[in-house]
Amino acid sequence: MTASTSGATATIANPVPLRQDARTIGLIGLAHGSSHFFHMLLPPLFPWLIGEFGFSYSELGLLVSVFFVISGVGQALSGFLVDRVGARPVMFFALSSFAAAGLAAGTAQGYTGLLLAAALAGLGNAPFHPVDFTILNKRVSPQRLGHGFSVHGISGNLGWATAPVFMAGIATATGSWRTACLCGGLLALTVLAIMVWNRDALDDRQGAWAHQAKGGAAAAKPEHPMAFLKLPSVWLCFSFFFWSTCALSAIQSFASPALQSMYGLPLSVTAMVVTGYMLCGAAGMLVGGFLVGRVQRLEKIISVCLLGSAALLVVVASGLLPGMVALVVASVAGLGTGLAGPSRDMLIKRAAPPGATGRVYGTVYSGLDLGFCLAAPVFGAMLDHGMTAGIFYGSAVTLGLSVVSAALVGVGVAARAARPVPAAA
Repeated sequence: MTASTSGATATIANPVPLRQDARTIGLIGLAHGSSHFFHMLLPPLFPWLIGEFGFSYSELGLLVSVFFVISGVGQALSGFLVDRVGARPVMFFALSSFAAAGLAAGTAQGYTGLLLAAALAGLGNAPFHPVDFTILNKRVSPQRLGHGFSVHGISGNLGWATAPVFMAGIATATGSWRTACLCGGLLALTVLAIMVWNRDALDDRQGAWAHQAKGGAAAAKPEHPMAFLKLPSVWLCFSFFFWSTCALSAIQSFASPALQSMYGLPLSVTAMVVTGYMLCGAAGMLVGGFLVGRVQRLEKIISVCLLGSAALLVVVASGLLPGMVALVVASVAGLGTGLAGPSRDMLIKRAAPPGATGRVYGTVYSGLDLGFCLAAPVFGAMLDHGMTAGIFYGSAVTLGLSVVSAALVGVGVAARAARPVPAAA
C-alpha cells in the first residue's frame, strides 16, 4: 500500500467532524462578508454626500478607486505576509482597520476625510482573500472544501447585499449619514470580537491539512518565493478577476442611477438592484458548491453561467423592457455570476502550485481590486455624459472577456493533469 493510499484510508477511518469544519467555514464566511460590506461603506451614501458636499459621480468614483488601489497593492503583498506569519493575526489587523475606517468616515469634514476612510477600508480589505483561502485550504477537510468555497462566496455577496440596506437605512432613519458610518465601524468591532473568541478554529498553523501541506512542502524541491509568477495560469486567473470585476463594479456603483435614467424609476426602487443582484448571486453560489465536485472541466460551468449573465445585461441595456421587469432581469443576472463562483475558486486552487496558497490568491485576487479601481471612474464618467446604456453593455462585454481568460486557465490545468507523473524513488 502506498503512502498516499494509507493517508486516504486514515482520512476515511478518522473523518473530521462536520461541526469542526462547519465552525471554521462559518467564521470565514462571517469575516469575508464583513470585508465585502466595507467595499460598500461609502457608495450607498453617495446621494447624501452629493447633497452635503456637492461632489460629482466622477469624484465619488475616485473614492472607490482609492479603496481598490490600496486593497490591490496590499492584497498582492499580504499573500507573502500570510505565508510567513499565518493568516489569523493578519485577519485581526484587517478587521481593526475596518473599525477605523468607519470612525474616519463618520467624522469626515470633507473630501480629504473621506479619502482617509476609503484608504483605511482598502487597507483592511487587502488581506482577506489570502487569509480566507489559506485558512479554508488548511483547516477544512478536502471533501467539504467545495462547500467552504460556496459559503465563502455566498457570504461575500450577502455582505454586498446588506451594506446598501444597512448604510442607507440607518442614514434615512436617523437623518445622518455620519451615524451610518459609525454604526459600520461598530459592526466591524463586533465581528473582530467574535473572531478573537473563536481564534482556535482559525489557526491555519494547526489544521490537519496544514500538517499535510508542510510534509509535502518539505519533500518537494524548494523554489524561490517569486517562482509562481512565472506560471501563465496565475496571470490568466488575474485577468479573469480583472474583467469579471469590471462588470461587478458597474452594477454595484452605477446600475441604480442608470436604471432610474433609462426607465424612469425612483431611486428608492432602483437602489434594490444591487441587493437583488447579490442575493441572486448568493443563491447561485449555493448551487455552485454542489457542481464543483461533479464536473471536471470547471471552465465550462464558468463560461455558460457568465455568458448567460452577459446576455441578460444586454437585454436590460436595450431599453425595451418595462421598468420593473428591467430591474428584475438585471438582478437575475447575478445568478449566473454566483453559479460560476465556487468553480472559479476551485479552478484557482488547481492552478496554484503547492506551498504558495497565500501568494497565489493574493496575486490573483488583486485583479479584482484593479478591476474595481479602473472601472469605477470609467463607468462614472459614462454616467456623467449620459451614456446610461453603456453601464450594462460594458458589463456584458467585460463578462465575455472574463470567459476567455477562464477557458485558457482550464486548458492549462487540463494539460498539466494529463502529464505523466514521474515514478517515486
